[in-house]
Amino acid sequence: MKRSLINARRNFWYCFYYFFARHLPVSYRYQPLGKFGKMCRAVACRRLFRACGQRVNVERGANFYTGWEMEVGDDSSLGINCMLPFDLKVGKNVMMGPEVIIIGENHRFASIDVPMRLQGYQEYPPVRIEDDVWIGARVTILPGLKIGNGAIIGAGSVVTTDVPSYAICAGNPACVIGFRGGGSRNAVGSISHKQPSETCSDTP
Repeated sequence: MKRSLINARRNFWYCFYYFFARHLPVSYRYQPLGKFGKMCRAVACRRLFRACGQRVNVERGANFYTGWEMEVGDDSSLGINCMLPFDLKVGKNVMMGPEVIIIGENHRFASIDVPMRLQGYQEYPPVRIEDDVWIGARVTILPGLKIGNGAIIGAGSVVTTDVPSYAICAGNPACVIGFRGGGSRNAVGSISHKQPSETCSDTP
């Protein structure tokens, strides 16, 4: 009985979000409707997510499937029309631009005798975004990665490996082009990329 009641509540808030709150105006326009939309989305997500901090802003069009395993820290935002996995882990003070895509799983493709659509999915650990991260518009983050504290990812980047703390990354595939605060690679951690001069070359 208790399990049925929990599922019924989840289903209600799921429908409330996807059929109503998700389509309300963005938080910063068409006031007071924007503030009303922000409030409705926040109310729904506090009941859908495993953990939802204070002052979390979920923008118009955000898609996180069920969201039942999601964790979002205080003062973080989920960007306009973002596409997120249901088990994403987001720290505090994270900024996310519009149309960000974070992928939680991939198709298997090892066999050439079976169509890829029939080979099932490769599962990965949840993507983790630590505190004070800025993710630019239309960034794509591949499965199982960690974005370190204070990192910046430039608009349109495709992130294929972990990003160290305070790194500034850009490109496809994304590579480190600098560090915040004038720090060096050795001062803030390591990354599996080559030196930026080798990975961000203008030549193919």
